[in-house]
Amino acid sequence: MASIVKTNAMRILDQKKLAYEIYTYPHDGVAVDGVHVAELIGKDPSCVFKTLVTRGATRAFYVFVIPVSRELDLKKAARAVGEKSVAMIPVSEILATTGYIRGGCSPIGMRKQFTTTFDSSALSVPYLIVSGGKIGLQIQLTPQDLISASNGKTFDLTAETP
Repeated sequence: MASIVKTNAMRILDQKKLAYEIYTYPHDGVAVDGVHVAELIGKDPSCVFKTLVTRGATRAFYVFVIPVSRELDLKKAARAVGEKSVAMIPVSEILATTGYIRGGCSPIGMRKQFTTTFDSSALSVPYLIVSGGKIGLQIQLTPQDLISASNGKTFDLTAETP
């Protein structure tokens, strides 16, 4: 296996001395939906989470981390961070805001430390897998370690399933 260049997320986890596993998947430089990523790496989709970046009514940025098979409930998200409302930022702003590209956005190691909230379901799975900081790279660690490393909190964030 070729050596993997450390991403900012991985360097931060190393600095904090947190154990993590790495998974790679083929991608051709294009973002792949999270459910498909779970299939590609052979992991339970309920343990694979996506990182979403929003802007609140106050213009502050917020990061939400939810299961890949679920949708963010914007009203719940706003309530979680004490905003009147939040909206997804345009894809064109992701790199400048976070330092990561769409499909490779990790909740760890963004350009600035934004308020980060995980869906409460993160506490009911044995491990979490999130982007490692680039497309084709996922990192797995315990929910407690990931939430701690991102200075995160938990809240019920996802829309009810029909």
